[in-house]
Amino acid sequence: MSLISRFFGRNESPAATAALTANPDIEDPLSLQVVFSAPLALKADALTAALRAYHPDMRQARAEIEPDMPELLAMVGWGKHVVRLVGFNAPFPQESIEACVAPAHYPAEVKAQVRAHVSHVLLYYAGFEEDTLEQYVALAAVAGALTEFNALALLNEHAHTSLPAGVFTRESVGDESLDLLRSLPLTMLYCGFVKYEVEGVPGVWMRTYGGDAFGLPDFAALADGHHQGEQYSGMFNNIMAYLLDSGAELAAGHTMQIGETSYMKLREPLESEYFLHGPGTVLVAEIIDASQINQPDA
Repeated sequence: MSLISRFFGRNESPAATAALTANPDIEDPLSLQVVFSAPLALKADALTAALRAYHPDMRQARAEIEPDMPELLAMVGWGKHVVRLVGFNAPFPQESIEACVAPAHYPAEVKAQVRAHVSHVLLYYAGFEEDTLEQYVALAAVAGALTEFNALALLNEHAHTSLPAGVFTRESVGDESLDLLRSLPLTMLYCGFVKYEVEGVPGVWMRTYGGDAFGLPDFAALADGHHQGEQYSGMFNNIMAYLLDSGAELAAGHTMQIGETSYMKLREPLESEYFLHGPGTVLVAEIIDASQINQPDA
């Protein structure tokens, strides 16, 4: 059966059961995006080689590319993983680029190169792994293999974040690439960390994006200034990682100890805090001390 049919999850031929076929039951797939400094010129054999070299667990990986199409239409896979690739010799939409690049934490000159990209590939998870983190790891591994083809950056549009492609090259990640991708701080790629200066509001709002993909809330806080970015990014990452590992739940009204004498009290965003609304649940963290626990809101 043709690649296009299998791309959309149709594989009715018993003789083709070993062919890469997208999972038809995934309705809202996870996605990462890769932008490039040159027009796309991917070939199936070269992409297959790059995938197989990325990690020993991927040594049976394969790539299929639909020929004679103006855009890139491809699938790659290994084990239970299948990833769909859709590529264009055109820039990623400007608004989406800015949402991912502006809040990211890497040098301005690299951001300028990313903004000047000329082509892009959209990666969609289409395999049979149910764990969200493992799906993201598979997407990031494919993106890492794509760094051999003039990639500039990896983007996560849903999470409002991006990282330079150099972070994910085979030379950078080494033989433990998949383990490294599993151990990335959530707020580094799979979730995003964004800072806002809101007119008329002293301080800097800081929040995460993308927690909903893991079934987690996103978190926000009003910090004194940009200098607290690392503090809140680390705090939110640790909380989200704890929730993911433990299965515990946090909701508005809950209090959580975060230091020897400090606590975090959670509330829903106010109507005036429109910039914190959605796309999933967002909890605003207010730092309090022990004397303020279980005190009614003013």
